[in-house]
Amino acid sequence: MKKFKFKKIDAFATQKSDGNPAGMIHLDALDDITTDEMLRIAKELKGFVSEVGYVRGIDENTFDLKYYSSEREVDFCGHATIAIMYDLIKNSENLINKKRINIITCKGNLIVENRISNEDSVFITAPVPVFSSNEVNSESIAKALRIDLDEINNGCPISVVNAGLETLIVPIKSLNGILSISPILDELKKFCIENLIDIITVYTDEVVDQKNRYRTRVFAPTFGYLEDPATGSGNCAFGYYLMKNKIWDGTFMSLEQNGSLENPNIIKLMAKDTEGAKPQVVFGGGAIVRIDGEYILQ
Repeated sequence: MKKFKFKKIDAFATQKSDGNPAGMIHLDALDDITTDEMLRIAKELKGFVSEVGYVRGIDENTFDLKYYSSEREVDFCGHATIAIMYDLIKNSENLINKKRINIITCKGNLIVENRISNEDSVFITAPVPVFSSNEVNSESIAKALRIDLDEINNGCPISVVNAGLETLIVPIKSLNGILSISPILDELKKFCIENLIDIITVYTDEVVDQKNRYRTRVFAPTFGYLEDPATGSGNCAFGYYLMKNKIWDGTFMSLEQNGSLENPNIIKLMAKDTEGAKPQVVFGGGAIVRIDGEYILQ
């Protein structure tokens, strides 16, 4: 029998929305747990959290993170990173006064900016994007999403961008159109696998609250569930897509995400200049701990 420190944390939650649930397992050493056991825990928590993040301290300023869904290991999980790092920083006397913390993921070394004292948020540097030449036609997308073809906004490009996960970006004409999307899990999963896609981000510039710039929804059937209600990687891919197409200049903006008209989750995006490289998208938000306890693996 093994015991681990465990928390259920809802990332990007607000007073009006539930955010996106992540599990956090705290490890003292790499050999505390096997990869099979990490997947087993994620399977056991299916339907309770979207992904489980396993975090291990390397030194006082650096952490190693691994992520699992009920289906497989996940290269990068934005909402779990927000949840875990927000909680670690907020509850550590050593970290709460640090401006930057380093994290090591499968997608490389990333920076966490601590803005808890001023904005009640942490911000994560997204992985460097890779734009794919993979082309997915509008007809097959409309069929997979179970929408009319004319719901897709042909005035904007359809693209595949990897900012942690292989993400299909699909423009939708209206808020009503995006809220009415209701695909079937198995059908959408088959579509994603056939097109070598991890997740699908759909977006529109029609929003409920004019303080926000876009409404997005993110579907993640290859990870064992239909929709991700608040996403880091999917929205970062969207941010890189906007910059490449010269629609966004990288200044701060907030996004509405999920399928609820009045109670969306809020994700914050901005881009930061890097030396000798193109700007990197940074995403941010806060989190709420729902359960704090112990996970027993028998």
